[in-house]
Amino acid sequence: MENQRLILFIALSFVLLMLWEAWQRDYGPQPEPASVTQQAAGEAGAGAPAEDLPTGSAPAVPGDASLPAVTTLPSGQRLHVVTDVFDIEIDTRGGDIRRVDLLQYPQAADRPEVPVRLLDDQPPNIFIAQSGLRSDRKPEPTHHVQFQAEASEYRLAEGQEELVVPLVWTSPDGVKVIKQYRFRRGDYLIDLDQIVTNGSDQTWTGRQYRQLQRAEVPAKSRMGIQAYTGGVIYSPEEKYEKITFSDMAEQDLSRDIRDGWAAMIQHYFLGALIPPRGETDHYYSKALGNDLYVLGLIGPNHSLQPGESVTFNTEVYLGPKLQARLAEIAEGLELTVDYGVLTVLAKPIYWLMEKIYALVGNWGWTIIILTLLIKLAFYKPSEMSYKSMAQMRKLGPRLQKLKERYGDDKQKLNQAMMEMYRTEKINPLGGCLPILIQIPVFIALYWVLLESVEMRQAPFILWLTDLSSKDPYYILPLIMGVTMFIQQKLNPAPMDPIQAKVMMMLPVVFTVFFAFFPSGLVLYWVTNNVLSIAQQWVITRRIEQEK
Repeated sequence: MENQRLILFIALSFVLLMLWEAWQRDYGPQPEPASVTQQAAGEAGAGAPAEDLPTGSAPAVPGDASLPAVTTLPSGQRLHVVTDVFDIEIDTRGGDIRRVDLLQYPQAADRPEVPVRLLDDQPPNIFIAQSGLRSDRKPEPTHHVQFQAEASEYRLAEGQEELVVPLVWTSPDGVKVIKQYRFRRGDYLIDLDQIVTNGSDQTWTGRQYRQLQRAEVPAKSRMGIQAYTGGVIYSPEEKYEKITFSDMAEQDLSRDIRDGWAAMIQHYFLGALIPPRGETDHYYSKALGNDLYVLGLIGPNHSLQPGESVTFNTEVYLGPKLQARLAEIAEGLELTVDYGVLTVLAKPIYWLMEKIYALVGNWGWTIIILTLLIKLAFYKPSEMSYKSMAQMRKLGPRLQKLKERYGDDKQKLNQAMMEMYRTEKINPLGGCLPILIQIPVFIALYWVLLESVEMRQAPFILWLTDLSSKDPYYILPLIMGVTMFIQQKLNPAPMDPIQAKVMMMLPVVFTVFFAFFPSGLVLYWVTNNVLSIAQQWVITRRIEQEK
């Protein structure tokens, strides 16, 4: 029984080590990106390479072709599109979305004028959205053809709710394609329509495809891998599935899915393709070589008689992982906020934090109030545990006498201690309960703070300007170490001198660990410790005053 604290210390330290490694994945130093061989940009037109195209006649992608290394993707004229949330560049070559800046999300709190760049066509962080049509006739309006635009700049005017950006391509035999992007004020969801009018004298048959092309991002830390960056797909049958870059390199994805979606995700942000509900699409992936990968979907065939038109629809989400909005857009899209195995705890915690934040308007006070509510919810188990520790503390002198009486005879000492515990009706393991209860909540809150974009760069008070990053001056971790030391003094000291020394080192060890954790998480732990000290002090005083 006397080893219970050491076991608890080892278990909790292991948990902290796991969290430390996860923290390093997101915030560790980034190595120099690998060099990429340069290739000149190709000419736009029908002769462009088609290795990154899905086939038009069968739901598959080529299995033996690869792209040469590139530093610059082939390009045409750039269209500049500005809304209240986007600063976007669309290339007339294929109508690709080549660059996306998120105006309401600065890269760093101290550089508010520099927005997060989600999409970019420059190495090493290539990430672009492509779309086009495969047909039974050449030339095909793929993302390699040259579109025409009426203007080079489009801006959402004051009081304007929607902005439409059309691009036009016409084949030599009269098939006209209008690729049209529709942006809405305050929304990261973009409507993509590909409108085909058959102006030829023959039947036109074709199908639309949409794909995300992305380079594998170099690892950010020297200790373990980075936070997950890669592909995900969703189907009603298999639910949320990660399609890693290594999965794409090993084998092409080839699956028919109805009412699904595909996305490339990263920390806090994502790009997603959502086809119309009720449509069955073929989902595919392709490793293009040189760390470039494609994840996309191709729809069913449509046939147009001369003079007929058809509109192919797709929704494209390019923005932050706003859970409520993602849940409205498509089933399961909010799962891109990956809380891990403790999602069942993390989701209610996030929901409760949202409600509290709506009242107080500050994420720091939200964490403090949340901690108080959690403490109230577990008040009775904590009270039982603190009573057990207070009773153990009261028995300290008697336990010491037993140790002196039996000396090195561990068996007789343990038997005598167990008899005393039974007589006094004390559970020696009861003191572990508060920490054991907190560990799952602690880990779930860790992922909420780390994965919820709402916590990104969220300020509290004074020097705490970003609750999702470490305390820049290490003040909160030091306060936490002091509160742990006070708790040590309120607890009964271990009889084993080695264990006593180990336990005395616990506040120091945890202070070092927490120095690199999100300050919001340390704030939770400090608040919890302060409340625990108050509760434990009252209970200990009451037990010690009893006759």
